[in-house]
Amino acid sequence: MPRTASLPRTEAAAPLRLEQALQLLRQAGVELPAADAGSAAWLQALVDGLVELSSRDALTGLANRRSFELALAREIDRVARVGEPALLLALDIDHFKRVNDTHGHAAGDLVIQAVADALRDSVRPMDLVARVGGEEFAIVMPNCPPAFGEAVAERVRRRVEAMPVAVAPRRQIRVSVSIGGAFAPQWVRSSPALWIERADAQLYRAKAQGRNCVCLEPAAVSAVSAEEKALLFGMSQYQDLE
Repeated sequence: MPRTASLPRTEAAAPLRLEQALQLLRQAGVELPAADAGSAAWLQALVDGLVELSSRDALTGLANRRSFELALAREIDRVARVGEPALLLALDIDHFKRVNDTHGHAAGDLVIQAVADALRDSVRPMDLVARVGGEEFAIVMPNCPPAFGEAVAERVRRRVEAMPVAVAPRRQIRVSVSIGGAFAPQWVRSSPALWIERADAQLYRAKAQGRNCVCLEPAAVSAVSAEEKALLFGMSQYQDLE
């Protein structure tokens, strides 16, 4: 009896969920095949569109935090296996609260979108650019030697600094970003959290030096933390070594 009673609720809810999904896709500019609505191909296009939508930041179109974390985990695993250098950049728009307070939140959104476009245009197609917070961004750069990473980070900083952002008719402002970067330790089983922590430490250093600058670790960290030793050897083995 309870099973029979639950069926009408499920059937009534299904059309509503489908209409919500279609509305989300329309708002995002995703077009489904006009013909054969309800066919297998049409439903597959619907699912693909929703998967893509769920991985993107709605305001900028960049990868969202969930996609960033998945990419970071894949990259740090790859670095541990093959030893290629990889760089994580952490970026913050300087004095962003001042933009919102002075020009309004709509202007703040325009600034975020402009910075997102500048980041996307400054890196390689293989690099992943993500918006990970309000005015916070991150870039995962696989196969990135130190000299190349420093040049890219500085290019990003200069591009944002030189970019006028139109926030209203006949009103433009300029913003800057602080950038911190850390290399994944090669041949070491590290973790995304430790990699982010190292990049954030460099970002804080950039802010402390006056903002609108780049601070990178000079190369992959050679010292292995206690957490990374535990990941590398297994906790029980590591404890035996102490």
